[in-house]
Amino acid sequence: MDHDIIGDIHGYADKLEALLKELGYRQTGGAWRHPSRQAIFVGDYIDRGPQQLKTLNLVRSMVDAGSARAIMGNHEFNAIAWATKDPLNDGQYLRTRDGEKGVHNEKQHKDFLTELHGNDDLHQEWVDWFKDLPLWIEEDDFRVIHACWSPEEVGKLQQHLRGDLRLTPKVIEDGNRKGNEHYKSIETVLKGPEIALPAGYDFKDGGGKPRSDIRIRWWNPDLTTYRAAYIGPKGAEIPDVAIIDYRPLPEPDRPTFIGHYWFDHRVPMAPASRRVVCVDYSVSEGGPLAAYRFDGDPDLSADRFVCVK
Repeated sequence: MDHDIIGDIHGYADKLEALLKELGYRQTGGAWRHPSRQAIFVGDYIDRGPQQLKTLNLVRSMVDAGSARAIMGNHEFNAIAWATKDPLNDGQYLRTRDGEKGVHNEKQHKDFLTELHGNDDLHQEWVDWFKDLPLWIEEDDFRVIHACWSPEEVGKLQQHLRGDLRLTPKVIEDGNRKGNEHYKSIETVLKGPEIALPAGYDFKDGGGKPRSDIRIRWWNPDLTTYRAAYIGPKGAEIPDVAIIDYRPLPEPDRPTFIGHYWFDHRVPMAPASRRVVCVDYSVSEGGPLAAYRFDGDPDLSADRFVCVK
């Protein structure tokens, strides 16, 4: 079966419907369907956009009908942690609601919470659905993962997941405790690998917070400087000095599709590398919702992108 890999939606259901129409899907029997293709969603269905529940219902109806598959994004993982009580700290949650960090977490999640209107049962229903999303899809001729395909971190996680690559309570808990067994693995596959800047360097993230670790273009094995490796908010002052102790990830052995990275929609769409395609073009920043039409060809091409603004 041929596939349409669709990027981060973030609650923009109208754009999703427009993209599905453009791809040749039609609403029949309560779900969007294509006569010969299947959609695959790369995660991040919630937060930021104006149509949270409409987006979720559309995606879930397609998954239930078999016209789509869906994996987890970091926003779904965060939503699970926000709603999950911390077993080690009475009255607390795995994603903190306290202090400055709690304010930041709630602000990031407010669009989803607002649409729930305090309906605890509905909230739990969607959190349970998030928990049933696989962390990645792996087929003989392609893979889909939200942020990064790291064979090492995928291997560490795989033996501790439920069937069909779904989270367990231990992985959820460990994934929210820095230094615990699965923390780095979850961070890598859902948020992407980071490297520390040299001593004395930092930069301000999109919220103005100083940071000393940068998210990197892991799909490029030839990175030599921190500035070249960096991917993140525009305007950050990243030192143009040689990277220290960086071990590149191996090039994927088959086409690998990711979202997450807010690619610049002002630049023509193209594969990120010979084997990696990112389909996140910053829909919640005014960019298009993008898809890649994959028909099994290992040679990735810019002319396979489809998008709607």
